[in-house]
Amino acid sequence: MAGARTYSTSFVVDSKGRVHVPVPFDPDEAWGAKKEHRIGGTVAGMAVRGSITSVEGGREFVLGPAWNRDCGSMLGGEVEVEIEPEGPQRSDLAPDVAAALESEPAAGEFFDSLAQFYRKAYLKWVDSTKRRPDLREARIAEMVTLLVAGKKERPKG
Repeated sequence: MAGARTYSTSFVVDSKGRVHVPVPFDPDEAWGAKKEHRIGGTVAGMAVRGSITSVEGGREFVLGPAWNRDCGSMLGGEVEVEIEPEGPQRSDLAPDVAAALESEPAAGEFFDSLAQFYRKAYLKWVDSTKRRPDLREARIAEMVTLLVAGKKERPKG
């Protein structure tokens, strides 16, 4: 996994059955500053997705009660965790798209906060102009306008 971080930790289960997995590093330093760090990876070899949140004493991501039910036998022991940022990151973007998001910080921040599904949909829409390169610049500009307005996806039609 590109940009992946691997570490060993133990986790805590709260009264609602949710699993709290500590994150022993600063994701802003590891992957760049963002409002929210959505991650994917594995805990004890089991696939996970989530968002890193700040908590008293550090950072964590939370797995639902179903994960605890299916994998609860690992409670109290050390587990291997491997996580990485989910979906396309700024460093993965075409130079023209990256420059447009850089020039409009509000659009870039909102893009970074979107789930990978929405980021990929915007990029697919922009990239679908390969046969009409004259349209690409207009789509990038429209994408930036929509992101500044807080739109997760472009209007259909």
